[in-house]
Formats: sequence, C-alpha cells, structure tokens
Amino acid sequence: MSSEAVEHAAGALLLCRADPDVVEPVARLMRERMLLAPAGHEWSVLVPEGKPWLHGDEPVDRVLTGWATALAVGSTWPVLALWWDSDRSGCTLAAGFRRTVEYVWLANGTPVGEDEALRTFAARLGLDPVLDVQALEQLGRPDPEADARARLVALLAVLARAGVALPAGVSPGEPADRLRAVARVAPGVREVEWSGWRDAVRAELDVVEQGPLGPWLRGRRARALAGAQMVAGLPLAAWAVWRRSGGWAAAGALLLVHGSLGLAYDRVRAAGGGFGRG
Repeated sequence: MSSEAVEHAAGALLLCRADPDVVEPVARLMRERMLLAPAGHEWSVLVPEGKPWLHGDEPVDRVLTGWATALAVGSTWPVLALWWDSDRSGCTLAAGFRRTVEYVWLANGTPVGEDEALRTFAARLGLDPVLDVQALEQLGRPDPEADARARLVALLAVLARAGVALPAGVSPGEPADRLRAVARVAPGVREVEWSGWRDAVRAELDVVEQGPLGPWLRGRRARALAGAQMVAGLPLAAWAVWRRSGGWAAAGALLLVHGSLGLAYDRVRAAGGGFGRG
C-alpha cells in the first residue's frame, strides 16, 4: 500500500477518564501536539496533531500504546487508546503501572484476542460487571456484518453507559486529517503542546498536589516512589532509543520527569523552600 493510502487509512484517539483540566498538564509533558476536548462526564479525548506512524518503523498501534502508557503512568485515571489502519483496528488500555491490555480486530471485523482482555477492560474502567461485560464479550465473537470500524463504534456504545460522549464528528475509522479538522471546532477544545521545562514543573506539581497522591509528595514514601520511577524510566528510555520507538521513549521520559521532579520537590520543601510562580 502506498504511503498516501496508509496516511488516509490510519488514525487514532486517546480517551482519558478525567476532566480536561486534569489531563492537560500531564498531556503537555508528552511533548506531542494534540487537541484536547471534553468527551462526556469526567472523560476527555486527545486527538493527535501529528502522524508519527508515517515517519518511522512503528505502526499506529505501537505509537498509541506508548502514548497511552506515558499518560497513565503516575496518574490516577486510566487511558484508552483507539487506533485503526487499513488492515486492523484495536484498543489499548493503560492504567498506572499495570500491564497494558490490548484487543484487535482485523479489517473485516474478525476478533483477534482473548475474552479475558475484554473483561479486564470492564474491571479497570469500572463498567457494569454483568451487562457491560456481556456487551463487550459480543465484540469478541464472529459477526459477518461488523467490520473493524463497526467494532470500535460498538465499543464506544458500551462506554457511553460509563459517561463517554465524543464531540460530534469525532469518530473512530475517520482519517487523521478529518479528525483534527472536526476536533478543532468542538466545544471546549484546547491545543496541547510542550511549553518548556518551567511550565512542566508547575504542571507536574499541580497535578500531584490536587490528586490523592498529595501525601506522597514529601518524606520517605515520596523519595521511594521517585526513585522507583527513575529506575524504571532510565532503561525504558534507553531501550526505546535503541529501538527508535517514539511512543515508548515518551513513556520512559515521563517516568524520568516524574522521578526527578519528585526528588527535587522533596528536597526543596525539606529545606523550607518552594517553587515560585513568577
């Protein structure tokens, strides 16, 4: 398939179970240009501005897995990546330091995955253990009238019962260019991009201080958590550079940022100082 056809066929969305005000500071740390919009009660959607899967050896699913992992690491809310290309479509769920879970459908809608993955989706997203699980399990059964795009639309229908409501026109299966054009005019949309390390420090502190991890900011627990993040992030970043994996490089870099900022904050606060806003 030509690069033009691949570009037209591939696309992606990132669904975060948190309000845009909570998602934005973390998304900025990824150093990727994205559009952020509300996607229902306590849900947000990120629409990538770029298409890195066209400029390297990584397909769209690997890029999105890395992005979802980077967003979910150190956060209290899960991230669900929806992706598609000419051959397949799928979803990847990332939640904290847990192993990511993925499910894939071929272009004709044939499921390629295990029912256990769908049940894990339901558990980690807080879906109904009976009705929603039954609906998800239907997505893992053959259906000659449902192609890959229909599978993702059906998945969103299940998530709608948990509050997901994508902006009008933002739909899986659409080309990336069309998704961006529609997302730009969505109510409450905002542009997310890297704004420098100083703002990153402020954003990181705002995210942590306003969440349930606040008690972990200082002291022995804070230092242990920061050290663990750096120990995990350094080899991951090195491996990503060796593999030329942009998505996993973002995950490794975010771990290192979390760890280094945690140690710095603990030291400054212990010395009686603080981070200025000026």
